Amino acid sequence: MLVSQSSPYPANADAAASERALLERRARLLGPTYRAFYRNPTHLVRGSGVWLYDAQGRKFLDAYNNVASVGHCHPRVVEALSAQAATLNTHTRYLSEIILDYAEKLLGTVPAHLGHAMFTCTGSEANDLAIRIAQHSSGGTGVIITDFAYHGATIATAQLSPAAVGAKGVPAHHRTVSAPDTFRDHGRAAHDFAKNVAAAIEDMRTKGIKPAALLLDSAFSSDGIFFPDAAVMRQAADHVKEAGGIVIADEVQSGFGRLGQGMWGFANYGIEPDIVTMGKPIGDGHPIGAVLVRPQLVASFGSNTGYFNTFGGNPVAAAVGLAVLDVIDGEGLIENARNVGAYTSELLRALQGRHGAVADVRHNGLYFGVELTADGNEALAATKTSAVVEAMREDGVLISSCGPRGNVLKIRPPLPFARDNAEQLAETLDRALSNW
Repeated sequence: MLVSQSSPYPANADAAASERALLERRARLLGPTYRAFYRNPTHLVRGSGVWLYDAQGRKFLDAYNNVASVGHCHPRVVEALSAQAATLNTHTRYLSEIILDYAEKLLGTVPAHLGHAMFTCTGSEANDLAIRIAQHSSGGTGVIITDFAYHGATIATAQLSPAAVGAKGVPAHHRTVSAPDTFRDHGRAAHDFAKNVAAAIEDMRTKGIKPAALLLDSAFSSDGIFFPDAAVMRQAADHVKEAGGIVIADEVQSGFGRLGQGMWGFANYGIEPDIVTMGKPIGDGHPIGAVLVRPQLVASFGSNTGYFNTFGGNPVAAAVGLAVLDVIDGEGLIENARNVGAYTSELLRALQGRHGAVADVRHNGLYFGVELTADGNEALAATKTSAVVEAMREDGVLISSCGPRGNVLKIRPPLPFARDNAEQLAETLDRALSNW
């Protein structure tokens, strides 16, 4: 196994002063809503593959940033971006072959009933557009989400993101349901997920609210990372469709081969979504998002409401998107996610056997949730989970945490993550947990 760095590079006085000045400038110019990761914020200046480098030249293993889906600064993606940017970049009201080439190739990765592609600049915009289409096509307003979901930063999507705005920030016409927690209460919440969706629909009806959609992140990324039983997920989707609503699969975090069983997370459950949304991993971090939709849902929407996004799906974005799909296919990244994900899971489960704090390890492909406990004390578990994240950062590996209790380690590396990277991750986590 590889041995990761055991301590940060020594910071000299000049470097420390420079970092303080940068933080002060950041606070002055960006204001208080911009929060930096980690107790000692990391000043990154370069990325390559699964590695990030700070201003002092220190190398960090990135086990968190799915935005750089095929790796930081992938040469093929950079080349495609640069070549198209040097040729033409404008919007979709002009004719362009490359956006059609990209739409055709992207639609080729999903079930045939999803026949139209609509492009945005972000995943938030994609989910916002999906909600607009759902409400227009269904005639309803109510959207069902999980109770600690995150779906974006627009007004509409923030209101459907209790992880960001809290339960009180969700409007009265929407409904939250418990995430399908496969760990607590012997997985009772996971078994009851479809029943809870049906109950939410019935509650809407009693209050005169027509259901519009069920909006699902296939990995329940903010809720704590869960992979529930496929039959239960199909039942939940069926309940919504029977009520006249539609199913939206938010694949911003779980898509593009991350789960190692195909391109899309929803396929793991055998669900046929009416709309699929995706965000920044679609372009390896370049600002592009997409909505793939049943054509009949946008026939009326297109003629009555319409949609135009000045630079959503511009030629540069299309070139980048094509390159990302080519890299995923050409480098076997879905198979890599499956194989390296399984190996990483073995290493993490071995840690569970050595550290009592590791209560559960959940994984699918290159997506992992490691739940930590502290003798039933949730506040202490959250504090210690944060300490583990900080210790790993100091030891040269970047991860984060998630879940309503803040006690789940969120591990979500770029897709080229290799076996030796997995070993470094596990060894670093082993050291961090040893100080628990």
